[in-house]
Amino acid sequence: MINGLRTAIYPVNDLPAAKAWYTEVFGTAPYFDQPFYVGYAIGGFELGLTPDGEPGKAGTQAYWGVDDIDAEVERITALGATTHSAIQDVGEGIKVAELADPFGNVLGLIYNPHFDPQAVR
Repeated sequence: MINGLRTAIYPVNDLPAAKAWYTEVFGTAPYFDQPFYVGYAIGGFELGLTPDGEPGKAGTQAYWGVDDIDAEVERITALGATTHSAIQDVGEGIKVAELADPFGNVLGLIYNPHFDPQAVR
């Protein structure tokens, strides 16, 4: 049985710099912090950073829910991200954006006024 998204893992080349950047982006310190893995608890899910592998903008994409996508894109680009894919309305008021983090990964954001996390079990 699949219980839903649990973890999105981003490989990074500079773990201390990535940890500092993601701590600022998400406004929380990691709950797990080791040289081989840094884990953040974000809204019931986990963002993991690993110092191995190659960062990249292709492959599986995780989207993190936001309440105000315009404000979050502005805030996160001010922290050093660049626009990989500008904000787009993908239908029925659902908006997505993709930002390139300073380490070569894509940070996906989604505003979905129809999604109720309480209804998902």
